[in-house]
Amino acid sequence: MSLQIGELKMKSALLRKIKSRKARIVVMGLGRVGLPVATLFADAGFMVVGVDVKQAIVERVLSGKSYGKEPMLDKLVKKVVKAGRLKATVNAAEALRDADIVIICVQTPITERRRPNLSYLKETCNAIGSELSKGMLVVVESTVPFGTTRGLIAKKLEEKSGLMCGRDFWLAYCPERTAPGRIIEEFVQNPRLAGGFNEESAELAAELFGAVVKGDMVVMDCTVAEVAKLAENTFRDVNIAFANELALICEALNVDVMEVIKSANTHPRVKIHLPGSGVGGPGLPKDPFLLQHEAEARGFRPRFIELSREINDSMPKHTVNLVIKALKETGKDIEDSKVAVLGVAYTRQVGDVTNSPAEKMVKELISLGADVVVYDPYTAESFGAKRASDVSEAAKRADCIVIATDHNMFKKMNLRNLKAITNEKSVIVDGRRVVDPTEADRQGFKYLGIGRGVQTD
Repeated sequence: MSLQIGELKMKSALLRKIKSRKARIVVMGLGRVGLPVATLFADAGFMVVGVDVKQAIVERVLSGKSYGKEPMLDKLVKKVVKAGRLKATVNAAEALRDADIVIICVQTPITERRRPNLSYLKETCNAIGSELSKGMLVVVESTVPFGTTRGLIAKKLEEKSGLMCGRDFWLAYCPERTAPGRIIEEFVQNPRLAGGFNEESAELAAELFGAVVKGDMVVMDCTVAEVAKLAENTFRDVNIAFANELALICEALNVDVMEVIKSANTHPRVKIHLPGSGVGGPGLPKDPFLLQHEAEARGFRPRFIELSREINDSMPKHTVNLVIKALKETGKDIEDSKVAVLGVAYTRQVGDVTNSPAEKMVKELISLGADVVVYDPYTAESFGAKRASDVSEAAKRADCIVIATDHNMFKKMNLRNLKAITNEKSVIVDGRRVVDPTEADRQGFKYLGIGRGVQTD
């Protein structure tokens, strides 16, 4: 559909505002994705208002503080708030009234039945639609199922505003591609997808993100971008599942999976991921189901995705079984044994415990009668176990040390000092393969790791 003169003028006006940094941006949701997005656009010179339903989050941002320990984010938030380029509010209507661009960064979880829960997205679209005006650009960063941008989002915005998508306002899907601990760096450096409701929407979104992103902007239809985003995380989940199954095979064969993967990855066309005690976070355990759900709704059942999820979800239980096995081999029972769990965050160097495999492990160990103590330098969460103030307190008189998160500090532990404070015949169960097995053996630990069973002399 070719643009009319009035529509061309609206598009040109918004392009000029973007290029001159005069466009006013509203970011809906100030969580793990939303706050960095708002901060980076403010740092690029735009006036940005962040909207969140939680007053505590808004007040934290207004005081110039971020969440957790995301590198560089605290400093940037403080900088742009002090400069007056980033504001925050719980009043969505007021913020949206003056917006030229709206970026949606709300959560899109799944239900207990592993179906998409788009309730937060619907509420956000209703709020935006009520204040939508001609010439605005709406960009979705939240991960969504196939067809959501062109379907649910566009229709909600049209119904609430009485305007036509692609003619009166623009709509694009630009999914986030960042990892905790590297959000600022990856937002700027990584290539980005700009999936448009129509060609003009994609062009405007690419221009907007090009103001911050140094990586390539890849322009496409919004439905392609939706599937591409889900495919990215599903690929990683499937690859990890293969690594985990390979680890289980290696345990049965009494071969170290880390040596196998290192050797196999010398092949130029092979890149096997690393195994571990489970897959966590807001994306990987969820996004494969978003992809699977839409395929099943159209009559196709993706067996490979489902099997991969089953394998990855089984790894926390397998890790607990290794604990039981290791203790048994030293003549101890899991009941009343002290187990120190190091790390409860779902990944290294962050405090995020979303879908953390450690939760399943800790709760299972407690249910088996173990005396469980946890330590994580990035979060106070303990999942019902006792919480230690440092590694030494956690490991003192422990029968077993379980490494559940690969924080850097756990890779650098002095095993000789640890062995001196643990109980006799203590064991290490390495769920993240961060400890050198040879060194652990040398210091007197019995060592079992994912993909490395009991070694015979």
